[in-house]
Amino acid sequence: MVVNSLEKKKTRTPEPYDHAKLARRRGVLRFLLKYLGIPLLAKLDRVDGLENLPKEGPALLMMNHNALIDSIVVVHSVPRDIVPLAKIEVYDYPVVGIFPRIWEVIPVRREEVDKQTIKRTFEVLNAGELVLIAPEGTRGSQLQRGKEGVAYLASRSGVPIVPIMIESSQAFPAMRYTAPWRGPGISVTFGTPFRYRSEYRRAGRDQLRKMTDEAMFVLASGLPSEKRGVYADESQATQDTIEWL
Repeated sequence: MVVNSLEKKKTRTPEPYDHAKLARRRGVLRFLLKYLGIPLLAKLDRVDGLENLPKEGPALLMMNHNALIDSIVVVHSVPRDIVPLAKIEVYDYPVVGIFPRIWEVIPVRREEVDKQTIKRTFEVLNAGELVLIAPEGTRGSQLQRGKEGVAYLASRSGVPIVPIMIESSQAFPAMRYTAPWRGPGISVTFGTPFRYRSEYRRAGRDQLRKMTDEAMFVLASGLPSEKRGVYADESQATQDTIEWL
């Protein structure tokens, strides 16, 4: 059977993660983002809670997902390099698809257990990097049920989770001086970090479901009530599996 070149590119085994090799190209992209991308395409009103980010070492950054620009705004806001997880289709977007390729975001095949994604994520965390994940797996104005991947990755690696609450990003990207710029800008809030308790290091499926929901309730608590979606009922929120840092 003949496999086209695009499919080969998608399925080939990636080289081992090399931060030093990627640092320079990411630095160039961060420069372009700071002085061209964000000033032209996103009205960023405020960034709060950066003191909650670890100054060094690995962590999972867990965000709600309103719009395409969310991960870009987070990458711009954080003084450290971040490696986002993103659906593999972003590599094929016209024009803008070149940027996730250059940055080497971690591609995710949705609705399946992607062993290459898991392996690469652990490589990045073991290199002391920050990994950005949107547990919902899709965009929406209200929180949807989180997928267990965030609990699996955080519990198996033992790294802390930093919740990130993003608001008012739905209207962006939009060119400067157009209508969306006359409305409210994007706000980004970094919440208090936590990690899963050590006894959940090898949690099974049922436990991972509970762990994910507990993390999502933490995320929901930092959002306005109308944005909390399936996690709006605070009476269902527990914290049995997590510990605050």
